[in-house]
Parts: sequence; C-alpha cells; structure tokens
Amino acid sequence: MTDDWRARLRDKLEDFVDTFVVAGAKQEDVFDAIVEEVENLKVALDRDPDPADDNSVAVEEPANDWPSADKG
Repeated sequence: MTDDWRARLRDKLEDFVDTFVVAGAKQEDVFDAIVEEVENLKVALDRDPDPADDNSVAVEEPANDWPSADKG
C-alpha cells in the first residue's frame, strides 16, 4: 500500500484546522486540542479495543429453529 492515504489525511487535517481558525480559534490551540484528543482516543482504544479486531471470539448467529421459520 502506498502512502497516498497520508497525503489525503494531511489535506483533510488542513481543512479541519482551517474550519476552526476561520471561526476564531488560534491555530496552535487547535493543534494542541487535536493532539490531546488523539491521545484520548489511544487511551480509549487500549481500554476498549474494537471487537471486530478480536479473532478469538466467534459471533454466534441466532437460531432459526423457531416453529414458523420454515413457513414462508
């Protein structure tokens, strides 16, 4: 995979930051807030990882053996 996604990410971040700067925030404050929120997201991920990434637990499908299941 190439690093094209990084270029797109940078473009989106620049637009995101500009949105708040145009609304009156200082650019440095926006950067600091983004860094702080990313750190919070990392901590949250450590505490509650995405269950889709956990291959150890199989998702059970609901049973389809109730009395009217065969009638259509």
